[in-house]
Amino acid sequence: MTLPQWLSIATLAGMMGLFIWGRFRYDVTAVIALLAALLVGIVKPKDAFTGFSDDIVIIVGSALVMSAAVQRSGAIETALGFISQHIRRVSSQLLVLTASVGAASALIKNVGALAMLMPAAIQMAKKNDASPSVYLMPMSFASLLGGLMTLVGTSPNIIVSRVREDMTGEPFRMFDFFPTGFGLLVIGLIFLRFGYRLLPRNRQGVPTMGEALNISDYVTEAAVQKDSPAIGDSIAEFLERHEQQITVTSLLRGDMHGAVEPHVHLKEGDVLILGGAPDALERVIARDRLALTGTDDKADEDADDVGVIEAVVTTDSALIGRTAGRLLLRERFGINLIGVARAGETLTRKLGQTVLRAGDVLVLQGSIALLPNRLHQLGVLPLAQRSIRLGLSQRGWLPLAILAVAMTATATGMIPVAVAFFAAAGAVIITGALPVREAYDAVEWPILIMLGALIPVSESLQSTGASTVIATELAHIAAILPPWGAVALILVAAMAVTPFLNNAATVLVMAPIAAVFAHDLGYRPEAFLIATAIGAGCDFLTPIGHQCNTLVLGPGGYKFSDYARLGAPLSLLVVVLGTPLILWAWPL
Repeated sequence: MTLPQWLSIATLAGMMGLFIWGRFRYDVTAVIALLAALLVGIVKPKDAFTGFSDDIVIIVGSALVMSAAVQRSGAIETALGFISQHIRRVSSQLLVLTASVGAASALIKNVGALAMLMPAAIQMAKKNDASPSVYLMPMSFASLLGGLMTLVGTSPNIIVSRVREDMTGEPFRMFDFFPTGFGLLVIGLIFLRFGYRLLPRNRQGVPTMGEALNISDYVTEAAVQKDSPAIGDSIAEFLERHEQQITVTSLLRGDMHGAVEPHVHLKEGDVLILGGAPDALERVIARDRLALTGTDDKADEDADDVGVIEAVVTTDSALIGRTAGRLLLRERFGINLIGVARAGETLTRKLGQTVLRAGDVLVLQGSIALLPNRLHQLGVLPLAQRSIRLGLSQRGWLPLAILAVAMTATATGMIPVAVAFFAAAGAVIITGALPVREAYDAVEWPILIMLGALIPVSESLQSTGASTVIATELAHIAAILPPWGAVALILVAAMAVTPFLNNAATVLVMAPIAAVFAHDLGYRPEAFLIATAIGAGCDFLTPIGHQCNTLVLGPGGYKFSDYARLGAPLSLLVVVLGTPLILWAWPL
């Protein structure tokens, strides 16, 4: 081998060592690798930043924005909630949850799909008096499998598409991944439906901030609007339709307090004092199009500048013994009180008439720029951030419609993927379906930095010929193997490396090697590229190889070894059944 080839392999080995060590975050490790490649001369200065102009960066960033918009719409949660009303058995609920998160992961980032449906899973676990561990790890694994079905479902698919375009002049299209991805998802769902019994049933998740403070219910005030589905419902029907997830502690009609009797029917203009968990209140208010009476009328117009925060009233707060109405919170401080929680007590008064006490937990809405100073003035302490969007508008099915148009345009070849998804991301922002601030928050900048930095490093493997050397050595091993054995070898290799590298980094390193490997064996590259993407996307053995697995670690109360209990047989299934599935969809 030549010196540049040795240097390229040494840079790669050093980068992998840093990933395994974990001393630096993965984006910092990628920057170190790029700087090292520049220092030893395997990446030229003029090529150092070409990765940041690559279509991959645009597609991944735009897909993250679209994912956030779909997640914010609540459309998938609504559909799941409707289905789950009629399913009570744990095994059936698990199948619905895993199938839902798998299908959603084909459209949005898998970690976003998982985060969106985790509250529903935890709520089901509470209803069944079961541990969340029964649901959460299977959902994580299903989200990984679901992401394999479309081009934008996971970063590895986008990267192997570019490698194929470099080799053959034709990239993978939007649904070229569907036959293998869907087949593996179905196999995975069947296994998880029965295999969840391998998981321990006694795991308890880490308490949330609300649980630690013994917050069971918030109270908020909402008005029935003229187009609300709640009009004509009796109180009993209203509560039943929302599965008793919330309570109606008081009903105000005009200046009169209406009796909260099950047979009382709701009318336009009624004001309800609702109690319940924040996510339950949010769902009810969104589905029935109720209007929070404490919010600013201009909140929708200035959604980018409006934030919602949870805060606890301290012992020296100016709020103690006073009401929000008397303090004129909106007029004097520019803050709206839209929720109150008090441990051990059910509140029935209007929010503006509720006398506040030390220890009350408030949901406050106001300008993001002003909130920190106003909280200090009022003597309230902000709690750890929680996903509360009470009072913020949702655009329903609009993000899904925009996403469908973008996917159709790319699937038919009308518009390049990068252009279509960049336009879709712009459309959800322009239409107000996703505020600009949330769009920037949704973009995982470390991932984009890592991609931009590693693309030149991975290309150095090709430019120096190092990938050819590695692929040739692998080809010598595969020479004695049948064709399916060669595909399985690449699949297993990618699956083995992924726990130590980010899955996108795995593909950046492995995909060029797999392509040359296929060429040396005289095969078409598609099956080997698909195998690389599947292997990189299927880390079922550790909680650290993928964000989805990490996300469920605390809430599920899992131990490190729990992942292998369920993940090892699933990994074996992916290799044993996935290999013929790949060869069926992509003949050599």
